[in-house]
Amino acid sequence: MLKLSGEALLGNSGFGIDPEVLERISAEIREVTVLGVQLGIVIGGGNIFRGIEAGSHRIDRTTADYMGMLATVINSLALQSALERRGVVTRVQTAIEMKAVAEPFIQRRAVRHLEKGRVVIFGAGTGNPYFTTDTAATLRAVEIKAEVLIKATKVDGVYDRDPVKDSSASRFDKISYTEVLANNLKVMDATAISLCRDNGLPVVVFNLLREGNIKRVVCGEPVGTVVEG
Repeated sequence: MLKLSGEALLGNSGFGIDPEVLERISAEIREVTVLGVQLGIVIGGGNIFRGIEAGSHRIDRTTADYMGMLATVINSLALQSALERRGVVTRVQTAIEMKAVAEPFIQRRAVRHLEKGRVVIFGAGTGNPYFTTDTAATLRAVEIKAEVLIKATKVDGVYDRDPVKDSSASRFDKISYTEVLANNLKVMDATAISLCRDNGLPVVVFNLLREGNIKRVVCGEPVGTVVEG
């Protein structure tokens, strides 16, 4: 399972989707599918709308979160279009039914798509407010029995402190779920990490900005930080 943040699609733009970044990511995903890897994808919507931030600006939090879910569907459709231009057969499944643009999420159907070599993009989060797309990615990964959750970020792994604010921050090669929770490290939200721990789902956090990293992670190269145990 690949988790992409919505911000990953921004590129140098302040808002929306950078076509060049979208094409680069789709090219890397295609390289992974050529290897015969079954791949599910969850993508956030922060490049378009962030429910948590909007919730602090007089929009009801529940409403704001649903708006954020719709933003993830926009990104999912954009990624689907980019992948299919490269010949990658793709399905978008959403937690909120919108049959005119995507399939509803059905676990058995998603698994069948994967078995047939199709990339499945899961949109609209969990379908419920107050849950992040990190939690959605973990939930879907568990449901499709994914071997690993790989989380693409702007940094090259998990650090003991924010590396953007503190140049002396140290990166972990490996770290346990419990350490992440105990030290409040901002890998994923606590619900997602707890769900990974309870289901023995390893997480690899890596830098998406370095070209070719998705394939390197999938091939088992020592890239980023592994969260497990």
